[in-house]
Amino acid sequence: MVRGLVGALAGLSFGLSALSFGLSAQSLVLDNVTGYGWQGDKLVPFSRLVIEDGKVLARGDNRLAIPQGAEVRDLAGKTVLPGLIDAHGHVMALGEGTLNVDLTGAKSLADALSRVARFAKKHPKLPWIQGWGWNQELWPDKRMPTASDLAMLTDGRPVWLSRVDGHAGWANQAALTLAGINAKTPEPSGGQILRGRDGQPSGVLVDNAMNLMTAHLPQLSDALRGQALDAALGIMAKVGLTGVGDAGVDLPTWQLYQQRQASLTARIYAMLEAKPATWQAVKGPIGWQGSDLLAARAVKVFADGALGSRGAAMLADYSDKPGHKGSMLYGPGELEKVMRAAFDAGFQVNVHAIGDAANQRVLDTFASFPPSERKGRRNRIEHAQVMTLGDIERMAKLGVIASFQPTHATSDMNMAQSRIGKDRLKGAYAWRSLVKAGVKMAAGSDFPVESPNPFYGLYAAVTRQDHHGQPKEGWHKEQALTREEALYDFTRGAAYAAFMDKFTGSLAPGQWADLVILDDDYFTVPDSDIWQLKPRETWLAGKAVYRRVE
Repeated sequence: MVRGLVGALAGLSFGLSALSFGLSAQSLVLDNVTGYGWQGDKLVPFSRLVIEDGKVLARGDNRLAIPQGAEVRDLAGKTVLPGLIDAHGHVMALGEGTLNVDLTGAKSLADALSRVARFAKKHPKLPWIQGWGWNQELWPDKRMPTASDLAMLTDGRPVWLSRVDGHAGWANQAALTLAGINAKTPEPSGGQILRGRDGQPSGVLVDNAMNLMTAHLPQLSDALRGQALDAALGIMAKVGLTGVGDAGVDLPTWQLYQQRQASLTARIYAMLEAKPATWQAVKGPIGWQGSDLLAARAVKVFADGALGSRGAAMLADYSDKPGHKGSMLYGPGELEKVMRAAFDAGFQVNVHAIGDAANQRVLDTFASFPPSERKGRRNRIEHAQVMTLGDIERMAKLGVIASFQPTHATSDMNMAQSRIGKDRLKGAYAWRSLVKAGVKMAAGSDFPVESPNPFYGLYAAVTRQDHHGQPKEGWHKEQALTREEALYDFTRGAAYAAFMDKFTGSLAPGQWADLVILDDDYFTVPDSDIWQLKPRETWLAGKAVYRRVE
């Protein structure tokens, strides 16, 4: 399909080839490009892009007039794509991760422990050792870690390490003691305290039980929070992200974003935490600011946990743990109450739902909202990971957006079938089924749970393989997306899901010139090379916010 569009490029000048533009010191032309944008839902190629005052003035072929006095950059055939948008990430967690021990990709318990020990030795004055990213599914024995594993590593300092999905945490005995967690501590609703045979806490807390520990963690100083934000924005610009849906923003973070709005190098769509006090302090859904850099128009609600920690709420027992169905994070009627309150306050409601029971309950709740009030709200399910086939059809009818993360599939493929069995996989990570049903979709990564690199997501969406090309035929390849569909979901689809589609996501005339410049063509490189694409430049509003140093 793309080859046909490229072949028709000579005829695409959008009626502007005979026009003369007035002199403007702010005019810039990117010429001789292999460019792709969107006109509505249609992919549009172009070879010349005219930018004025940070916005796209026109796009077309070499017959498109160049404004008098404009600066012209010949890109010698390099590829230009709309700036990529991550529909679901965690900006501050990404930045704060640079201040903590990184356990992402640790291939064994010993590897993880070695990283903790090195970090602790390098930072002897830190009162706590904190970290992120462990995943026991990558370890040979796949067993959950314990507090005793961390003994003798940190000179007695408390340790708290979040699992890669953010739905479990691993503590040492010093941290458990400080938090007062012992054999007599009751499990909170929607959470688990994993225990040994003697009833003592093993060291791993799941979902709502994590709150027992996080209430005791030291708060970052304002200076360190600013440093974390700068680090996150730098990482995002480097991988080509010009926008993000920030999933679960508390009031201090929102206030930091407001203070730093003028220096943001990506557009942030804040999904506020599910606390009415936060919504009220923000003073309701304020929408995009005049600069189109910052908005708070959504509320993020958690329905259940994650599949890897068996916290996702399932309709039937886990295949690898009979008698266990995961858990909803709210008691009977409470999820509905929170969703209703956010909806009635005028917000878009975005609900984390992994298991089929959670997805079903969330759809039941959306269905209870009057159709006239749902119209135009663009409510979303974040992840929509395991669903019944009937609920996929119902999602389309209700107009609920599927905010999905392609790399979750390739990260989970080695454990998903053992968790839920072959039959339930038919509705799991089922992107093609969502497309066929007519569900609107938006793609992201859930960073730092996964890498923020959107090219990893594009690759996973198209191939359903890991970076070693495994499995050879793709994991349930029948659910893969085309390259065009995947790009749409990381650009215009993600923009639509965040009410950005009028001003970014398509590189259409009148929109901000948010774009990435690549050496190679996303549409023609071999499948195996998609994840290795790297931006040469990332632009926001017509200005480079990242340039690769050769």
